[in-house]
Amino acid sequence: MAATVGFVGLDASSLDMAALLLRSGYKLQAFEVNKPLMDEFLKLGGTSCTSPMEAGKDAAALIILISHVDQINDVIFGTKGVLKGLQKGTIMILHSTVLPLYVQNLEKQLTEDDQTSFLLDAYLYKGMFEVLNEKVMVISSGKSDAIAKARPFLSAMSEKLYVFEGEIGAGSKIKLVNELLEGIHLVAAAEALSLGVQAGIHPWILYDIISNAAGNSWVFKNFVPQLLRGNAKSSILNAFIQNLGVVLDMAKSLAFPLPLLAVAHQQLVLGYTQGHGADDDTPLIKVWEKIFGVNTVDAASVEPYSPEQLASHIITESKTVSRVGFIGLGAMGFGMAKHLVKSNFCVIGYDVYTPTLIRFENSGGLVGNSPAEVSKDVDVLVVMVTNEAQAESVLYGDLGAVSALPSGATIVLSSTVSPAFVTQLERRLQNEGKDLKLVDAPVSGGVKRAASGELTIMASGTDEALKSAGLVLSALSEKLYIIKGGCGAGSGIKMVNQLLAGVHIASSAEAMAFGARLGLDTRKLFDVITHSGGTSWMFENRVPHMLDDDYAPYSALDIFVKDLGIVARECSSRKVPLHISTVALQLFLAGSAAGWGRIDDAAVVKVYETLTGVKVEGKLPFLKKEVTLQSLPSEWPVDPIDDIHRLNQKNLKTLVVLDDDPTGTQTVHDVEVLTEWSVESLVEQFRKKPLCFFILTNSRSLSSEKASALIKDICTNLLTASKSVEIDYTVVLRGDSTLRGHFPEEPDAAVSVLGQMDVWIICPFFLQGGRYTIGDVHYVADSDGLVPAGDTEFAKDAAFGYKSSNLKEWVEEKTAGRIQASSVASISIQLLRKGGPNAVCEHLCNLEKGSTCIVNAASERDMAVFAAGMIQAKLKGKTFLCRTAASFVSARIGIIPIPRILPKDLGINKERNGALIVVGSYVPKTTKQVEELQLQYGHMLRSIEVSVNRVAMKSQEEREEEITKTAEMASIYLAAHKDTLIMSSRELVTGKTASESLEINFKVSSALVEIVCRITTRPRYILAKGGITSSDLATKALEAKRAKVVGQALAGIPLWELGSESRHPGVPYIVFPGNVGDSKALAEVVRSWACPVRLSSTKEILLNAEKGGYAVGAFNVYNLEGIEAVVAAAEEEHSPAILQIHPGAFKQAGLPLVACCISAAEQATVPITIHFDHGTSKKELVEALEMGFDSVMVDASHLPFKDNISYTKYISILAHSKGMLVEAELGRLSGTEDDLTVADYEARLTDVNQAEEFINETGIDALAVCIGNVHGKYPPSGPNLKLDLLKDLHALSSKKGVFLVLHGASGLSKELIKGCIERGVRKFNVNTEVRKAYMDALSNPKGDLVHVMTSAKEAMKAVVAEKMHLFGSAGKA
Repeated sequence: MAATVGFVGLDASSLDMAALLLRSGYKLQAFEVNKPLMDEFLKLGGTSCTSPMEAGKDAAALIILISHVDQINDVIFGTKGVLKGLQKGTIMILHSTVLPLYVQNLEKQLTEDDQTSFLLDAYLYKGMFEVLNEKVMVISSGKSDAIAKARPFLSAMSEKLYVFEGEIGAGSKIKLVNELLEGIHLVAAAEALSLGVQAGIHPWILYDIISNAAGNSWVFKNFVPQLLRGNAKSSILNAFIQNLGVVLDMAKSLAFPLPLLAVAHQQLVLGYTQGHGADDDTPLIKVWEKIFGVNTVDAASVEPYSPEQLASHIITESKTVSRVGFIGLGAMGFGMAKHLVKSNFCVIGYDVYTPTLIRFENSGGLVGNSPAEVSKDVDVLVVMVTNEAQAESVLYGDLGAVSALPSGATIVLSSTVSPAFVTQLERRLQNEGKDLKLVDAPVSGGVKRAASGELTIMASGTDEALKSAGLVLSALSEKLYIIKGGCGAGSGIKMVNQLLAGVHIASSAEAMAFGARLGLDTRKLFDVITHSGGTSWMFENRVPHMLDDDYAPYSALDIFVKDLGIVARECSSRKVPLHISTVALQLFLAGSAAGWGRIDDAAVVKVYETLTGVKVEGKLPFLKKEVTLQSLPSEWPVDPIDDIHRLNQKNLKTLVVLDDDPTGTQTVHDVEVLTEWSVESLVEQFRKKPLCFFILTNSRSLSSEKASALIKDICTNLLTASKSVEIDYTVVLRGDSTLRGHFPEEPDAAVSVLGQMDVWIICPFFLQGGRYTIGDVHYVADSDGLVPAGDTEFAKDAAFGYKSSNLKEWVEEKTAGRIQASSVASISIQLLRKGGPNAVCEHLCNLEKGSTCIVNAASERDMAVFAAGMIQAKLKGKTFLCRTAASFVSARIGIIPIPRILPKDLGINKERNGALIVVGSYVPKTTKQVEELQLQYGHMLRSIEVSVNRVAMKSQEEREEEITKTAEMASIYLAAHKDTLIMSSRELVTGKTASESLEINFKVSSALVEIVCRITTRPRYILAKGGITSSDLATKALEAKRAKVVGQALAGIPLWELGSESRHPGVPYIVFPGNVGDSKALAEVVRSWACPVRLSSTKEILLNAEKGGYAVGAFNVYNLEGIEAVVAAAEEEHSPAILQIHPGAFKQAGLPLVACCISAAEQATVPITIHFDHGTSKKELVEALEMGFDSVMVDASHLPFKDNISYTKYISILAHSKGMLVEAELGRLSGTEDDLTVADYEARLTDVNQAEEFINETGIDALAVCIGNVHGKYPPSGPNLKLDLLKDLHALSSKKGVFLVLHGASGLSKELIKGCIERGVRKFNVNTEVRKAYMDALSNPKGDLVHVMTSAKEAMKAVVAEKMHLFGSAGKA
């Protein structure tokens, strides 16, 4: 059933609103005492009510017209007032422009009276420019809950809606600002006409030219014709005076100065006093004639002419120009001169700034060293300097142009100077006796138009002079006006144009600063005014500079000090009082005095900002992250994940995610990615019946045209494939969480194939990347703050830049107004957290077909609530096309997060080749991350920088050389087990256009692809930084056609397992987005994925042996050959091993031996650790703790039991503080090892009872037992091991978590070794047999020293390998 909207009071604008509401299907009822208005309302289809109370009865919304503050009490609170008939929750829309104070008081009174209605205001007017001309525009303000509830009604009753959330009264405030501008522009137009007429310019000519130039305004364009025709009457002044008086009163109450408005108000008051009161029918033009003393009426009655037709005639008869001199190659002059060169003129230029001359010469021009030099033999000399003093200098100063000009030459003076200067200059040239001619030709249009030959030129002079320069003027101009009246007339028009332009810039500054003081959103204010009567060419051109706080000098402020100074002199000499322009001059002078003269003229707004403390800059505030998130309502209490799983089973549609770069897999795991989309591949994928799969389009690297074609191609193939296997699917367009990418081109392309959807969903929330949408504004987390997306580096993207942070405005911006911000719906955080999935479903189902809806979210729970509600709506038949970031996808399919993936999870933690890290992303965040990586990890990393200049901007030969060199170096580094960083040079190189920037990106990305293709070493893993980079490397360099998302290497950083068809199957592929993570994120990933310095510790080796029921050999080494023999055997047998250094060996070889062991362990592909054996001296043990050993043996077995405990405990505490394993001996072995001999009578077996006390007291990790084993050789009778004792010791040690170690393993039989392992021995010390093999090899040397070393190493390796098989450790690495 259609909702009812009530009206209390009608006017013309109410009828416009009513017509639009009826068109949208609402029922209307109204109370109005004026019968003609009511009759019109009834004709539209409304019904009549007898009182305000009746009009409000059963109404969902009530529009109340208040024309005077005194009406509020009767209409709203009276005995038959609207409150008597309102139902709970009715929306009250106050259609009024009474001062904001009264509206705010009403809101306060309603709150105090406990009224539950929603109140907001609405100011309605007709658009006045371009696409919104005569369209119904509504400005509404109120609290966010009232706005949200009223939005459907507001949208229906307007053709353009502006919403100001927060304090009520925005409509009234905007009206004040608009009236300020209209009042100033009215008086400025009168001043401009009067000065122009006094300067001898026909007023209609003046109007025709300026209404198409920078001096134009809505008032000038629409009011001046009425003024010149006598249709505008002086009676209108009274309304202006009253309205501007209200504005001035408001400004006074705010202590805000409005100098331009104040003088305009006084001019209007003066005009009013010249008439005969409010009913005066005197033409307003007559009033202005009295005030300014100028006969405008007579001037307007003279037959006008066509300046453009005169120009056409002059050009037709123009003389050929062989050579042009050009003096003044500044911002405008350079472009003009360069364009003349492009237009095939021979141009010789001069400027005081030498670098500019070099630039001009490089552009094809000729250069001279003085004004005189460039003036020789020229037909035409163009002078484009800043002011009259410079013009005088270049023409008549030292080496001046006039003295060198040939007879008959023509000077074109394009500088903005006074008409008097031009007139005087023409007389002086005539007196030279050289038949020199002068064309007065000031220009307008700016630097860009100067370079493209599209200037507006107002030229005057004799016919002969004009014909001599006609071809030059024509080449420089899009609009050429020939002004009658001789030299000075052109400058007269330029002077009047500058008067208006200067006043309009200053009035724009005054208006915007006043709007900021009123608390208005200045960007919305600007948008409203551009479609209102207060707009002007300068307002639309310069206010964006103020809003962006960007004062790069397009036109310097001091130029208007000069130009309005010319106006001031001329009005004084011509006796025309120009109050507005004089005050404007003072404002520009104030700006210049403050030091802003050389920056953009829009900086005049700083005068107001400095005086009042306001800030016009239209940027959303940065928010404190924690404070903002904590201020939000509590999350929806129920996790909807189970509901999502249940709903997905009902839905039975495969979710197909078209990902515009590989980073969209940031939140999923165990999901497949296709990098090609042939029908055959899609059929194969659909047959697997997956819940979801991704298609990597990489469309962000393409032009919009190619991206659209690609999406159509994929959607067509999806349609074909799904039909062939009879599987239904839903498409999601995954885009960038910082709003970059082809929107709306990609959604448009998708619906062109898939058909129109009920709703487009925009959802860029992405928790892991710190992207939040709150209050319809999208934020990017930065440290502890939330930065509006439009203020981040991402918004400045060369290809996909934008300004709007508010997503509704972003949609309007990106669609170029096709989808108006006012028509975009939103799911608020309040709705998600208060209403849950059911409320989301209801909201989505109530949206009109073709709607666009943005989703606010600040947590994963918000996202899940939205997903559950959307699935419900889909099951009810609603169709959606979602443009989202990564978080939506995981919520939509009910992904349950898993811990981050580390190398050990994939079983690659023991691989030793270097990792390949490729960085192509240019966003500042990436650059900071790379800097942090190099700072933290640079000592372990090999970095290669690829010159962007060489691969993208130079010759093919230089590109090829750079690629080849990089690939060769990377291959070497990777093979040397060094993690290698390849990065594009960090200077950002962009093109002149978005397409040129994309082309440069392509060249850089393709160079990185070629480099990776040519790398010959298989990396341990590959990390690609940046969306385009990661896509191109996966698909082009690694030739992957499909991949599986294993999980995340860090939050928001997906890890892929590439398909078997790829160049490096099984090599982990980390897709690191350019815009994710803090400055340390890249370093964190590289650190956590770094190859460990040692693949294991001694404790880990022994723990694995305990679990596997085998033992590990600890082999004493004495030199490099011994070390290499043990490591080589371990790698060949895939066995862990321990390199063991005895104090005797250390005494001979020292630290170099330890260093060799450490290096060998670090380079090994199997677990190798280093152990310090038989440390009997406290000094040598403490020193050993600092040398890089993994474990030590404390040998105090020669001491009494208690002393042994004390000694061992001391070392154990020190070693454990460094994470080292401690081995100790209880009992004593006989025999000799490295010149240390223990006699048989000193040997003793390990006592079990003592062992328990020893372990408890010392905290050791491994116990070397004495069970009849000996160091060195066993007696001829063979070993006599007490295996029962060993069994008892194992029973004790296993309870204590202590490993058993057996020294003297050389010479033990296979059976004894097996028996020892079965009884818990996990480490066997091996020395004698390895030494013997070495010595035997030396006793029979063959060949040179190198051959001896080789044979010795091979002999030792054979013994070590045999022991590894004997101990059971072979194959266990």
